[in-house]
Amino acid sequence: MGGDLYALDFDGVLCDSCGESSLSAVKAAKIRWPSIFNEVDAALEQWIVDQMHILRPVVETGYENLLLVRLLLELRIPSIRKSSVSAGLTVDGILENWLELKPVILKEWVEDRDCLIDLFGRVRDEWIEHEFSGWIGANRFYPGVAEALKFSSSTIYISRFADALLRELAGVIIPSDRIYGLGTGPKVKVLKQLQGRPEHQGLRFHFVEDRLATLKNVIKEPELDGWNLYLGKWGYNTEKERQEAEGITRIHLLDLPDFSMKLK
Repeated sequence: MGGDLYALDFDGVLCDSCGESSLSAVKAAKIRWPSIFNEVDAALEQWIVDQMHILRPVVETGYENLLLVRLLLELRIPSIRKSSVSAGLTVDGILENWLELKPVILKEWVEDRDCLIDLFGRVRDEWIEHEFSGWIGANRFYPGVAEALKFSSSTIYISRFADALLRELAGVIIPSDRIYGLGTGPKVKVLKQLQGRPEHQGLRFHFVEDRLATLKNVIKEPELDGWNLYLGKWGYNTEKERQEAEGITRIHLLDLPDFSMKLK
């Protein structure tokens, strides 16, 4: 039979949603901590959004964007500091130490993870419902990706809330059964399901991801040894992670132009 099957992460591989998630986080943070934003003008708000682009690789779950927004404000406005970690902290320090910082600030700010998850999701949903064009416009596809998807001869599966963005921004229609959402389960499980389908037998399997940790989880599964694994260098990962990936034989580092060529 021959042919190729590509399982593609959405955020950080096809689409840069950092602008949208950062603005959603600022909206949600204003609701959760209104008094903190009394001293925030438009210039400082823009600075926060700019720094969020740097910090995006540490975000695993959307609510963490809220924590980052508040922590960035504590860096800039000493009078609002409520955490023991913010004094002397830098943006690079957050990037390097986020896993250690996160539980500390959650505890010291007396915040509940589930409540922040609900708030972030609600704010995003309301933005989509009441200002769909603005929400769409806060996202962008990486250069060349939309064209590559349109003309690809490979079998393609895409993760997460891809449908509306693909349709509105890229002009691409992907069948609903080719989009696997968060409810489908971990990506390791999804890859096992895809390779087990009868119609996929004989295809070459490729998984393109921007998170090194996800690819390392795939490598731990002997059942997935047949997958070609790629780390998208243009996505939400750091130079340190890319250097680590270079030392892992299963993982191929991929540039954006090469990725678009592979899809076509």
